[in-house]
Parts: sequence; structure tokens; C-alpha cells
Amino acid sequence: MNKAFFISLGRPLLAAFAGALATLSFAPYNIWLLAPVSLALFFWLLLNQSIKRSAVIGFSWGLGLFGTGISWVHVSIDTFGGMPKVASVFLMTSLISYLALYPLIFGALFNRFNQGRPFQQLLLSGPVLWLLLDWLRGWAFTGFPWLWMGYGQIDSPLSGLAPIFGVEGITLALVLISAGIVAAVSDRNWRPLLVPAVVIAFSLLVHGAQWVTPNNDKTVDVALVQGNVPQELKWLPSERWPTLMKYIDLTRENWDADLIIWPEAAIPALEAHLPSFLQNLDEVARENNSTVITGVLDQKDNGEFFNNILTLGKNNDDGYDYDHATRYSKHHLLPFGEFVPFGDLLRPIAPFFNLPMSSFSRGDFVQPNLAANGYNLAPALCYEVAFSEQVRQNVNVDTDLLLTLSNDAWFGTSIGPFQHMEIAQMRSLELGKPLLRATNTGVTAVVDHMGQITKQIPQFETAVLRAKVTPTDGLTPYTSLGSWPLYGYALWSLALSMVLIRRQRGGFREIQTDQP
Repeated sequence: MNKAFFISLGRPLLAAFAGALATLSFAPYNIWLLAPVSLALFFWLLLNQSIKRSAVIGFSWGLGLFGTGISWVHVSIDTFGGMPKVASVFLMTSLISYLALYPLIFGALFNRFNQGRPFQQLLLSGPVLWLLLDWLRGWAFTGFPWLWMGYGQIDSPLSGLAPIFGVEGITLALVLISAGIVAAVSDRNWRPLLVPAVVIAFSLLVHGAQWVTPNNDKTVDVALVQGNVPQELKWLPSERWPTLMKYIDLTRENWDADLIIWPEAAIPALEAHLPSFLQNLDEVARENNSTVITGVLDQKDNGEFFNNILTLGKNNDDGYDYDHATRYSKHHLLPFGEFVPFGDLLRPIAPFFNLPMSSFSRGDFVQPNLAANGYNLAPALCYEVAFSEQVRQNVNVDTDLLLTLSNDAWFGTSIGPFQHMEIAQMRSLELGKPLLRATNTGVTAVVDHMGQITKQIPQFETAVLRAKVTPTDGLTPYTSLGSWPLYGYALWSLALSMVLIRRQRGGFREIQTDQP
């Protein structure tokens, strides 16, 4: 009995280990080869299992991945949220368990259809099922597309697929490669290896392809300001002016830059409360032929709050005016951080649910690019850079650069800020546009149009990053087509899988009929 118990426990434990292994493929570890290893082990464990056992294995793999990969969210809940330890652990466990439901569903459906047919399980219905569940996770309950497997491939040969198919395409390639190897070993047949061979060959063929053209005539001189303001002090009224003066002092020596960029909510006050400060900053910026871009909070007359990006200086010929200022309003809000689901129920439980940025309204899904000193910037605030489709739809033929402002001080010294940076890199690679990323405590960096960091400031340092950045002309295939090629692949693969199932069932019935 004990032996049977340990045998039944072995696969789920090994699946949890495989899931945890996948975390090492993402930043800051960047061991990209571990992603296909993790997936291959997961698929191998799922073969020839009952639906119930497959669900348990899938859930275990998800617990391994998300338990090690996003446990850093607990830092913001526990350290800055003011929530009791028991409640914060419960909330973190609930989030991890919810995310683990997606691989649970994958495992259950993996052996619900095509059981006993490894080729169809692994190379037809399986990859499409993975793709659909990733899309669902990126949409359900406002979406959480963190740790899509493709993100960890930013430095791998598969990265060349991003400008064509996006990060979802890289994820699909990983699944096909891993599944093909498992199918070949399981069937003891070399033919399934043709699938990973074709995927890898195509990836190598397009790796390093130039889909866009650098425009050397529009090179821009940027200054990214990392204020390094402690999160526990940021919103104290007594720290407002010391914080503002800190940013002014860091900016004063960089007025020769074309663009001076402050982080998300760098101004620790509502925009309407500081008209004189903003007018003076705008005037000095115009006198120096420069533009300041900053994060700032805003409240409209109807009481709605917005998390905004504001431009000041050159381009504002008539000076700063609140009613006509150029702004971007964040669309994709962070659950619990910027809006509280079931707020009436949860807000009385803990101070965490009453944080200064927990009652915001959404900006439009698509907004005009920010015009700043002759350049057009497609912005994304903090968490929403993880939503590839939103960023894609805000890029057009006139876009010069991508811009993202953030404040990852919420996550301390954890791995979260590095994963966030890696996601931002993927947006550059997909869209073929250099990216400027200004943060409060790091990672503040400049990324080229190939998704590589060209310059950055270490975390938790007060500093200004100066760099010359070359915009690009043209659009990548992914910018133009988005996920439509993947939708087409999914339909083709599912249709082929159904045809094969019907043929096999028809053949089985013929055999039964012929029997005496």
C-alpha cells in the first residue's frame, strides 16, 4: 500500500519539479534551454494517464511554475500592503492555485481526446490547446499573461519568430519542439522529429532578419531618470517636495537631452494640485528645447482617478494648460493594485485594498501616440506592457519609439522586476521599435529594436541614464497581422486532428465488421 502510494505521488512531484525548472528559463536566470526540457518532461508524464491523473499532474506542474515564478507578488502584499500574514499567504496561495488551473485543464483535456494516439495528442491537438489556454489566461478576469513560456527565449534562436508571430508564436514553437521529441521517443519512430526539425530550421532562417530600417536621421538623445524613492516614503505628504526637488535636481544637469523621462507616478500628487510647479517645469523645458515626460496621477471633476503620462516642454507652444495638456491614460489596470474587484467586500478587510492607487478608471484601449519634441511614442504604463495585443494596436507607421514607465519598488529585491524588464524587451522585438523604460528603482533601461538591452542603470541607485537611440521605419509582420496566422494554424490543426480521428474510428469499425 505504501509503495503504491509513493508511486502515485511520484508523477505529480516530478511534474512540480519540472514546472519549477521552467522558472529558471526566465529572467534573471535566462537558462532558456530549460523551457523545452520542462515541457518535454511534463508531456512525458501526461502520456497514458487517466483524465483525473492527468489533471493532478497538470495542476502540480502549474504549482511548480507559478509557485516559484510569481511568488514575488507576495512582497507587495505583505511588505507594503499592511495585510495580516495569514491573509497575505492565503491570497498568494489563491493566485498561484488559480493560475495552476490552466495546466490542470490542459492535462485533463490532453488525455480526454486522442488518448493512445501520441502523434495527435502531442503534435496536433496538444499545441493548439496550450495556445488557447494561454490566450484565455491573458484575457480572463482582465488577464494575467505573465510567464508565457516564450518570454524566456529572448536570447535563444527561437527569438527570431517574435517579429513574425509574437511571443505566442515562440511559445507554440517550444511546445511543438518538446512534443515532437516526446512523440518520437514514445512511438520509437523518428518521423515526429521532423516537426521540431522544421521549427528549428525556420527559426534559424529568420533569426536576425531585419524587418525594419533604422532611421539614423532621427536619432534622439534621451535622459531616463531613476529617482530611487523608497516606496514606504513615496506617498507621505512630508516627502512630496523633497521628492519633486530630487527629480528637478537630477533633470537640471540634463537639459541638453531631447527627451527627459521620469518614472510612473514620479510626481507624488494629483496633477491638478501642482499647476505652478508644472507650468514652471514646462517653461524651463521649452527654453531648453527639451521635453519632459512624467508619470502623474489625475482626478477629473466627476471624481474619476487616472494613472497618466504627461508631456511638458517643447510641443506645448502656448505653455502648460491643464485642459489641453498631452496625456496618455492607462488602460489595463492592475487588479487589487489599481482597482479592487468586489471592493465593497474586500476594502474593510485590510489597508492593502485602500492603497493610493486602487480606485482608478481606464483610459481607451487605443490612444494617439504621445508627440514629444518631434518624436511619436507608443506608451504603456507598468503592468500593461505585458499585454502584447494592446501595445501592438497602439503602434502605427508613424511610431518612432516604445515608451514604458513603471514603479517596481513594490516588489523589492525579488525576481519580479527582471521578469517585467524581459517582457518589455519582447515588445521591442515583436514590434521592431526601440524601447525606453524609466522606473523608480529599476530596471531603467534602453532596448534596441532587436529586443536587446543596450544600456541600463543598476537597481536601487539614484541615477540618470543618458543614451542616443535610433528610431526605426517600417512595420514587422507581427505589427501588421498580430495573432491571425496563429488563429489560422489553430483551425487547421484542429480540423486535421478531427479528420484523422474519424478515419481511425472508421477503420476500427471496418475491422469489427470483418470479424466472424
